[in-house]
Amino acid sequence: MIRFFLVSLSLGLLAVAASFKRDLPTPVSVATAKTYLSELQVATDSNVPAYSRSLFKTWDTISGNCNTREVVLKRDGTNVVTNSACHAVSGTWVSPYDDVSTDQERSLDIDHLVPLKEAWVSGARDWTPAQRESFANDLTRPQLIAVTNSVNRAKGDKDPAQWMPPLASFHCEYVQAWITVKQFYNLTVDSAEKSALTTLIDQC
Repeated sequence: MIRFFLVSLSLGLLAVAASFKRDLPTPVSVATAKTYLSELQVATDSNVPAYSRSLFKTWDTISGNCNTREVVLKRDGTNVVTNSACHAVSGTWVSPYDDVSTDQERSLDIDHLVPLKEAWVSGARDWTPAQRESFANDLTRPQLIAVTNSVNRAKGDKDPAQWMPPLASFHCEYVQAWITVKQFYNLTVDSAEKSALTTLIDQC
């Protein structure tokens, strides 16, 4: 009887674990994010030379026919089925920015959490093309996420001083992820951005 209970409990825990999904690779802890934020260089954004999206190559082929976008869609969705070209033909996604659920892949964008232009004006303008390509296709850091296309377009290239996800319960993870990415890539923050990040992380 005890053995049966333990086996049942183990299966139950496995089922719970299997149903729990994270859209983003885990960002650093709140405490580490605060340390990283204190170390980020504060500088005025510069768009000289001018930003162009073509300076950041997307999407890279990751495996077989699957590119970065398709890998993120499969990672972030539930019961995602792909065809021979690796395009998602069915599945369910919940956008963590606004908690909107959809079964339509075409209603999703893959957001660069730290937008490409934001990266450009805070340091990526000095990178090589290969470094910018790596940033734009980064599946290791919490930088790429499948979200509702309308909310992604409302965000545009804004930083947390100008825009935050509508879903307040995602704010802490969003800020932790933002700081994680900025620290890893040695990107600067402007004064308004740092002030907003400080206020937000202190609430976590």
